[in-house]
Amino acid sequence: MSLVTDHHSPSAPQQPRPGGGRAAARRGRRRARKPAPLGGRYIGYVLYFVGAGLISGAVVHHPLDPARYTKIAVIGVLVFLAATVVNEFLLATDRPALRRAVLIIAASLMLSFGIGMLSGGLQHFEDFPDRGAALVPLGIAVSFIAFVLKDAESSWRRIFGPLGLAVLLTAAVSFFGLRAVADGLGEPSGESGHSHGGGTEEEADDEHSTEEEPTAPTAEPSAPESSAPPEEESGHVDDGHSH
Repeated sequence: MSLVTDHHSPSAPQQPRPGGGRAAARRGRRRARKPAPLGGRYIGYVLYFVGAGLISGAVVHHPLDPARYTKIAVIGVLVFLAATVVNEFLLATDRPALRRAVLIIAASLMLSFGIGMLSGGLQHFEDFPDRGAALVPLGIAVSFIAFVLKDAESSWRRIFGPLGLAVLLTAAVSFFGLRAVADGLGEPSGESGHSHGGGTEEEADDEHSTEEEPTAPTAEPSAPESSAPPEEESGHVDDGHSH
């Protein structure tokens, strides 16, 4: 009888529910969620690199044709933002809140320009030494700041920490070093050695006019016409006498 009473006693310890409640169930569903498909991850990374490539080319070549390369930069920004939406929202396991989402988009835009300045300045440094010497260190600093703001595992205070100081020193050293190299290379004033379509229109017109310039015909003196008959020219005059 006492055994039955002890078995049903309210003071007896109760076993915890398996699973740990709703929070544990939610965590279990997150862990059990299938990874993003391979095709989606591939498209996301391709969009990242294509967008950064378009931006890098537009940033470096902008002085050659501002209107054209501004359009290319805008297209690159849109592609990079599309990659951000795919990777950070559509394929992400935990979608960020609205405030965090706005910060991610802004930081991604900033990161795209930082990567574009860094890669474009390095790739076309010999074509644009002075411009490349400024773009490379600026790209290092901008890309680092944008990455820290975008990274969910980091705080913005890391920008001013030891790592941020190391990045700043790297950017400064690269600036002065590349400036010295650019001064050694020299850059022709007003023009760059990097051309995408031949010379300017004025040069083409000058060359065209030079090729088609007609040569003046050489005037040959014509023999004076003589009104005298052939007999008079030869000095024999017919006097009516026959010999």
